[in-house]
Amino acid sequence: MVGVSHGQTSGHSSRPAPAPVGRPLLSLTLAALLDDVHAHSGAVYLLAPGEPVLEMAVMAGLPRAFAAPWERLGLSAPIPVAEAARHRRLVWVSGEQEMARRYPRISVVLPYPFALAALPVATDRATYGALFVTWPGGHPPELSDWERDHLTAACDRLAMRLERAHETGRPIRPEPDLLSPAPIASVAGTLGTVEASRMVARLPYGLCALDLQGRITFANAASAELLGLPVSALLGTQLWASVPWLNDPVYEDRYRAALISQQMTSFVALRPPSDWLSFRFYPSTNGLSVRITRARAVAREGPAAFRHGETGTRLVSISQVLSLAGALTQAVGVQDVVQLVADEIAPAVGSQGLVMLGSEAGRLHVLGQRGYPDPRELERFDGMQLSDPSPGTHALVSGEPAFFASTDELARVYPEQRPAGDMAAWAYLPLIASGRPVGTCVLAYAAPHPFPADERAVLTSISGLIAQALDRARLYDAKNKLAHGLQAALLPHSLPSLPGIEAAARYLPATQGMEIGGDFYDLVPTGAQATAEAAAVIGDVQGHNVTAAGLMGQIRTAVRAYTTVGQSPGEVMSSTNRLLIDLGTELFASCVYLRLDPAHGHLVMARAGHPPPLLRRPDGKVRVLDLAGGPLLGIDADAGYPTTDVALPPGSLLALYTDGLIESRGVDIEDALAGLAELLAEIGDRPLDEVADRLVHHSGTADQRLDDVALLLLRATPAP
Repeated sequence: MVGVSHGQTSGHSSRPAPAPVGRPLLSLTLAALLDDVHAHSGAVYLLAPGEPVLEMAVMAGLPRAFAAPWERLGLSAPIPVAEAARHRRLVWVSGEQEMARRYPRISVVLPYPFALAALPVATDRATYGALFVTWPGGHPPELSDWERDHLTAACDRLAMRLERAHETGRPIRPEPDLLSPAPIASVAGTLGTVEASRMVARLPYGLCALDLQGRITFANAASAELLGLPVSALLGTQLWASVPWLNDPVYEDRYRAALISQQMTSFVALRPPSDWLSFRFYPSTNGLSVRITRARAVAREGPAAFRHGETGTRLVSISQVLSLAGALTQAVGVQDVVQLVADEIAPAVGSQGLVMLGSEAGRLHVLGQRGYPDPRELERFDGMQLSDPSPGTHALVSGEPAFFASTDELARVYPEQRPAGDMAAWAYLPLIASGRPVGTCVLAYAAPHPFPADERAVLTSISGLIAQALDRARLYDAKNKLAHGLQAALLPHSLPSLPGIEAAARYLPATQGMEIGGDFYDLVPTGAQATAEAAAVIGDVQGHNVTAAGLMGQIRTAVRAYTTVGQSPGEVMSSTNRLLIDLGTELFASCVYLRLDPAHGHLVMARAGHPPPLLRRPDGKVRVLDLAGGPLLGIDADAGYPTTDVALPPGSLLALYTDGLIESRGVDIEDALAGLAELLAEIGDRPLDEVADRLVHHSGTADQRLDDVALLLLRATPAP
């Protein structure tokens, strides 16, 4: 980006700020621009002094509350006005579908039909800010040349004025918004004449006027009667604030939709206990007219439901969309996304069936489904090439959603398409994340289902959220699969069978992070089969991630190599310690290494900063082996590791474990170790696999593990 904000380059920080320019430059420029290009709203942003932040300086045509999430924007934000300032170019968004694909954050909050252009306010020397203007949803899909010329010229003129103001030390300040609501007038004043007021009073239906803030500036007697409040109690208030049974975000959403799209919107609401009223909003650039009538027969969906026009389609309110967006951020894996869409989004939009299709290597694959009792019905969609003619592939390739209100509509476009299940209407939503196609979400309906414009806008907005969640979930699943494959490759697939020794092992990853770690164990025969001599090791590399797992594999391989060449337990530990230091990983490891001689009933052990093993003697008593040892591996290249001889008569059970088995929040480690010893004493005579399972699940460690858990059990058995 060329240049910076005027506040960053002024060089006048040491003197008092001069008075702002007297004329409302920003307001006049924005008002003229809106009039020139026939836009109905817009805003000017200025770069904040000393910060890469755009601040809204003036807004026109809409309440400032509509733009509350974008009052201050970082230059790196994925928002059209920030992109325009960042790249110093015009950004054009033709409608709600393109907005949902490119800028899902905006589409989530404003899922309405409107077009938007954003432009930088910049000279060759510096960027001073940016502005945007919007048109109703009926704007042509392309920005005309004359509109582009007017927009560019106005921004260039404004940039020159800002530059001159900066050079003269008179910076431009934020200004009051344009088209502010007029003071509430009397009935006669509002309508212009007393006779006009009398005419409106005689109308058999309710009539209200709302300003841009949604406040009632006029209400006739019929509207007061229908709403159940006197006119005096309505004037100056918002419908959803003054009428208790209209106090629902769903109804306010219709007012927002009308103002932004500049199209008529409507809803039906229940006035308790049993009267249904129809509300129609007719917007203009300075307010709305509301027509209120008694509704004819309406299905009983409760007071929170509303309907669009005469279609009877239940929609999702803005509050529901935001709730669903929050829920999608909690989805971790692909199946989490499928389940959340099936459990929350599909019911919210009235869908009875769901198929989630993922795109990979030029083909679609079924990631999950709900509402189809026989999964075999969907097999033909699994592996479908993106070049095949189908609504699912076309939606993904073109990036345009497809809506079919009935089987006849589907058959007209895709005569060869045989619907799955007993569904009668479909919405095919392309899932595009960061410009990349990741799949198609198919919402199916058991009965014919019309898709009005505002419902299509909501579904398109939701598809952008689903796409982002699915993209993250697929990346997580891929990393998780790779990590678990690495973990499985580095740990022994099975333990050798040795005469006189029975062995069992368990490994549980931490429940946080990538669910892999640096804990390891091994059992290595060292002598002839008849002697049953062996070496055993258990250790814990710092951390539970891919780096820790990779280092764990190197240490386990090194221990095996040093064992094979005949090093003693102390030498194995010293050699492994030096290797870890030479690798320069800055990670440490704890370890217990031992040499078993079951024929003579004893073992030799060395320890490097590892939790002490537990030994259950044949009489059932458990002893904590407080072995001599050295520091953690990887700290001191000259460290020594003394050894300890331990008797292991037949019937003895040795438990080697990592600290994840005894460490948990709020529990003293000494108490946890004592509890583990008591459990081992109680169950130590049971089959070894059962003992292993009970130990790794003690004290709830299987539910919320902060660290990995490795366990190696060695039981001395009588000689054959």
